[in-house]
Amino acid sequence: MMGGAQIAIIGVLGLRMRQLQIRDAKQYRMLAEDNRINLQLIAPARGRILDRFGDVLADNRPTYQVTIVREQAGDLASTLRQLQLVLPITDDDIAEIMKSSEKTSAFVPLSVAEDITWEDLARVAVNAPALPGVNLETVLQRTYPFGSDFAHTIGYVGRVSSGDLEAVETTDPLLSLPGFKIGKTSIEKTFEKELRGAQGTLAVEVNATGRVMRDLKQTASISGEDLHLTLDHHLQNFTFARLGDQSAAAVVMDVRNGDILASASAPSFDPNLFVNGISSRDYGLLRDSEYRPFADKTVQGAYPPGSTVKMSLALAALEAEVVKEQDTVACPGFVEIAGRRFHCWKRGGHGRVNLQAALRESCDVFFYEMAQRVGIEGLNAMNTRLGLGQKPDLPFSGMSAGVNPSRLWKQEKQGSDWLIGDTINASIGQGFVLATPMQLAVMTARIASGRAVMPRIVKPMIGSVDPDMEPLGLRSSSLALVHRGMFDVVNSGRGTAKASRIVAEGQPMAGKTGSSQVFSITAEERAAGVRSQADLPWKRRDHALFTAFAPFDKPEIAVSVLVEHGGGGSTAAAPIARDLVLFYLNGGLPTPEAYPADQRGRISTDLQRLSSLILPPDTVNGGHQRG
Repeated sequence: MMGGAQIAIIGVLGLRMRQLQIRDAKQYRMLAEDNRINLQLIAPARGRILDRFGDVLADNRPTYQVTIVREQAGDLASTLRQLQLVLPITDDDIAEIMKSSEKTSAFVPLSVAEDITWEDLARVAVNAPALPGVNLETVLQRTYPFGSDFAHTIGYVGRVSSGDLEAVETTDPLLSLPGFKIGKTSIEKTFEKELRGAQGTLAVEVNATGRVMRDLKQTASISGEDLHLTLDHHLQNFTFARLGDQSAAAVVMDVRNGDILASASAPSFDPNLFVNGISSRDYGLLRDSEYRPFADKTVQGAYPPGSTVKMSLALAALEAEVVKEQDTVACPGFVEIAGRRFHCWKRGGHGRVNLQAALRESCDVFFYEMAQRVGIEGLNAMNTRLGLGQKPDLPFSGMSAGVNPSRLWKQEKQGSDWLIGDTINASIGQGFVLATPMQLAVMTARIASGRAVMPRIVKPMIGSVDPDMEPLGLRSSSLALVHRGMFDVVNSGRGTAKASRIVAEGQPMAGKTGSSQVFSITAEERAAGVRSQADLPWKRRDHALFTAFAPFDKPEIAVSVLVEHGGGGSTAAAPIARDLVLFYLNGGLPTPEAYPADQRGRISTDLQRLSSLILPPDTVNGGHQRG
C-alpha cells in the first residue's frame, strides 16, 4: 500500500512537471523575463463650455503627443538626443525634460512634445525600435474656437505646475499624467472639479523592456460635466468688434434675471496660446502693452465712476426727502465750500435747475448741494443698496470690490478724518469712489427694475425658477423721477448724450454719461483755458463712461461702457452703448433708420465695416430670439 501511494505521488509530480516544462513553458518563460502588470491612467474628456444657445465656446480636439519613461529609456539623455534627430525639439527642451526627470518617479511618463503633426508622428513611429521608452499617444487637447472673444470670461487651461500641486489638499492622480491640463483662470479654474471628470484605468502586462504584451482590464473614464453659460456669443462677438482697438470694457446684463449676456474687455488675447505654453515673445508683447490685454477690465478695473454715480445720489436725496421734484438749485458754474472753489463741468453754469434737469445736463453744482444735504453716510448707504463697493458672486479671477467710501472707511484706510471736500468729490464720482463696469451694470439694472438684481454667468438648470429678486425698497416716485432724468439725458435736446438717441419705434434707451478725471486740473491750466481731451496725451485724458437701460418703457437690458482715457462719456462711450442696445433688440445689426436722420450716412458706413468684422449669424446663434 505504501509503495502504491509513493508511485501515485511520483506520478502526479511527473505530470505536473510535464505541464510546467512542456505545455506551459511559453507562459512561464514570459514570467521569468520579469513580466509585470502596469496600471495606466486614462484621462477623461474635459467638460465643454457652451453659451446660452448651445454654441461651443471651449471644446476638445484629438491630438498627438510624445512621452518618455525614464526607467525604460536607459540613458535618458542619449535617447532624447536620438529623438531630436526625428522630432523638432530643442536643446532647451531636452534640458527641461532632464530637470523634470529629477523630480519625477522613474516609471512616470515625461512629456516631450505636444500637439505634434502627423508627419512628426510618422517619423517617430518608424524609428520607435531605436527609441526605448518613447511612446506615442492620442490625447484630447482644449481648444477655444472663438479665440479672444472669451479669453477673460472663460479663462484657459495650462500645464500643471508645482504651485498647482501645492494648492490642492488631495492630489488627483490625473495631475501626474504628462501633458495633463487644468484650469488656470476664471471659469476654467473655478469649475475645475466639475469640468475635469474622473480618470479611467487600463491594466496592461509588460515585459522587462517595457513592451506591452497584452491588455488585461479597462475601466472607462468619466467625462467632465458640460457647463452652460448665460453669454450670447453673437452679442459678445459684436461687442468686441464695436470696442475695436481701444482700451475699453462693456457689460450687457438682463435686468429681469441678472443674466450676463456679454462681458468684453478690450484688447483681449488668444487663450489657445496658453494651452501648450505661450512663447516668451508673445507673452512679452501682451505683458508690456499699455492697454493691458491680460486685465479683465469689466471686473478687475476699478475706476472713478464720474457722473454715473449721480443717479445714486439723486435717489438718496429723494428717499431722505431733502429734495422734491420741483426744488431748484442755482448753478453759476462753481460753488465755494470751506474756502475752496468747486467747479461745474460747464464753465458758465447751468442756471437754476431741478433734479430732472440736473441729471439731464449733469450739473455738478446741483449734486454738490445734494451731497451736503444727504451726507457721505447717506450716499454710502444708497451706493451699497445699488451694488457699489461689493464684489459680485461671479467665477472670475482677481475681481475688485471697488471703493464705496465712508467716514469709517477713511479712518481705517488712511487714519484721517473725513472732510467736507471728500463728500463733494464723492458726489460726482471722484475722490475715493471706485467702481468696475460690472458694478455699474448692476447699479443700472437695479435702478431700471427697482429690484436687487444679482449678476450670474452660469445658466440655471432647465426647469429651475429664476431667483425672486427682492425689491430695493425705493419709492416708485423716486425711481420714476430718476428714470425720466435718464431718459432726457439721451432723448432731450439739452441732454448730454442727445447725439446717441435711438429713433426706432419702441426702442428708446435711458442712460447717464460720465467722465472721470485721471489728473487734476491745476488753477493755472483752468485760467489758461483747459485744453480739449484730444490735445492731451492719451494717459492724461479722462475715462469715458456711459450706463443705460432699454427699452425705456419695459426694460430688458442694462449696459455699461468704459473707454479708458476716451475723453467724454457722451462722445466715446454712449455711441457704443447705443449700438449694443440696438444689436440686442434687433437680434443683429440694425438698419440705419434706427438712428437720427442726420447720422445715417456715417452710420451706414460704420455698419458695413462692422458687418465685415463679426461672424455670420449662421455660425453662431442665427435665428435665436432675444430673452
